[in-house]
Amino acid sequence: MNVKIQSVKFDADQKLIEFAEAKMAKLDRFIERATGAEIILKLDKDNDKGNKIATIRIDAPGDDLIAESRCKTFEEAIDTAIDALKKQIERYKERYNK
Repeated sequence: MNVKIQSVKFDADQKLIEFAEAKMAKLDRFIERATGAEIILKLDKDNDKGNKIATIRIDAPGDDLIAESRCKTFEEAIDTAIDALKKQIERYKERYNK
């Protein structure tokens, strides 16, 4: 799966990019028909809830799967968004593999 990583309002370091790519490579096993994915990492001003936002979109035939998470660290936000995507992928497979 082709993964694009975009960082908004900051420059992502190589370690964060490699972390995101490794997580997406593991997710690739669950959805075979995905054509691509996009990860958008943003900084926000709200420090109480967490100011790091990760939005992950997977392009799949018939549907786009999207998850967003707000946490204290980008790694935690990516993990949470991927967990939400796993649930969406299960529903996607049930719908399209009948």
